[in-house]
Amino acid sequence: MKPTLCIGLIVILISTACKEKKMYHDVEKEETTDAPTDALADILEFQKELNEEFKDPETSPLPDRYRKDFETLDFFAPDTAYVVEAKFVRTPEALPFLMPTTTDRKSKEVVYGIAHFELNGKKRQLEVYQNEELMQQSAYRDYLFLPFSDETNDTETYTGGRYIDLRIPEGDIIRIDFNKAYNPYCAYNKKYSCPIVPSINAMDTAVRAGVKAFEPEGK
Repeated sequence: MKPTLCIGLIVILISTACKEKKMYHDVEKEETTDAPTDALADILEFQKELNEEFKDPETSPLPDRYRKDFETLDFFAPDTAYVVEAKFVRTPEALPFLMPTTTDRKSKEVVYGIAHFELNGKKRQLEVYQNEELMQQSAYRDYLFLPFSDETNDTETYTGGRYIDLRIPEGDIIRIDFNKAYNPYCAYNKKYSCPIVPSINAMDTAVRAGVKAFEPEGK
């Protein structure tokens, strides 16, 4: 399960500096009903813990009017075809930059590395970021941030793209599980400020894994 995140990286409550908890089929593929049990169990545990976070008034980004009747987020069915082992090329010469957010705030990031992998029948690459502020904290020293967008945005998933939390790998392979893609907090509540997915991390494919768009009951 992803770590509890300082809101300084993923989602910033405008009136609060930092908070515990979170806060990143264009081809046919084989059926995954025989996928390893442990991988599927890990995905289901991620979904369970995320739902618990959204139910808890201390950690939920949901406004009270939505949280009181909240039962579960809408997820795509677990699919291990969206779990990839990517070649991870570090970029030690990269300079920090200010990543725009949905408000006037800027998030100071550095491109830690580039993940190269194959998904939906095509070779792809995504930039993986490290937050300059979080890297100074022991609990988040190895935390990496992967924001991405894909062709499901604005239809099946949140318009602004989604995030995946990663950890710095020991070697040159990093495991990316798109089943753990989640929405930024501003998808649920406009009082949050969220990093905008860089255009370089837009994928020309539909990633039908992870959290879908939020449609509260009775809205």
